Amino acid sequence: MKQRIGFIGLGIMGMPMTRNLLKAGYQVTAFDLNEAAVQTITAAGATPASSSKEVAQNSEVVFTMLPKGEHVRAAVFGDNGVMEGASEGLIIVDMSSVSPVDSKQMATLAAQAGVHFLDAPVSGGEPKAIDGTLAIMVGGEENVFETVKPVLTAMGTDIVLVGESGCGTTAKLANQIIVNLNIAAVSEALTLASKAGIDLEKMYQAIRGGLAGSTVMDAKIPMMLDRNFQAGGRVDINMKDLTNVMNTAHELHVPLPLSSQLLEIFHSLAADGKEALDHASIVQHYEKMANVTVSRKENA
Repeated sequence: MKQRIGFIGLGIMGMPMTRNLLKAGYQVTAFDLNEAAVQTITAAGATPASSSKEVAQNSEVVFTMLPKGEHVRAAVFGDNGVMEGASEGLIIVDMSSVSPVDSKQMATLAAQAGVHFLDAPVSGGEPKAIDGTLAIMVGGEENVFETVKPVLTAMGTDIVLVGESGCGTTAKLANQIIVNLNIAAVSEALTLASKAGIDLEKMYQAIRGGLAGSTVMDAKIPMMLDRNFQAGGRVDINMKDLTNVMNTAHELHVPLPLSSQLLEIFHSLAADGKEALDHASIVQHYEKMANVTVSRKENA
């Protein structure tokens, strides 16, 4: 018999992930502070809850997908939180992007009440959340991971237990460095090529099959050329992730000069009112400095 699932956080990522759990035949109790989101997922077959506590009371596994560590802490340990409705043996799987310190602390607190806690952040953005092909990097106890792995397969395809508690979130930080610096590199290249006057679409087709080619390039260059900055991965969320990167790096005495510079670019975008745009809008920072617009030739 399939486990009873709870899901807290029905945003850009959480909504399609919950839909995929429902499609896989799981009974899902869902909660979000946004009542409209709860109504939407209820119409898709989920059972609505009025609090995180109620989610826990009706679930064997509770997933959280929230913007920041402080939101996860409130949902799990706050008033009417998961822990108030948790039975011993409940499994909490936090799929949010938080710091490894937060993940370890929450796992320790949960264990004191007989509750299991896995950190399981994801990569792939909204498109892969929708089609159920997210990469999921997990930290925690192996036996707990094996218990929930069949559920994770409803949301992702590349699912790896990286190590003990905090290892999943550490892997996500590394992932965010690579993704966001790749977008910045693509932005620099397109800005240079645009200023030189070449056909950006033809340049993209010429280089995408070589060593420069990447999943990031294929996802973001078309968005940049189409001037489509509708968020799949928001500037403010990625800025938060890179802040976690730098805080963790400082604790470990690891210098990250490129990441630190990119964090400042994110702050610049946020100050310019672009915090809700996709992180493909990094290109707009470079465009502004070079006084050029990156777009397809017919739109130039």
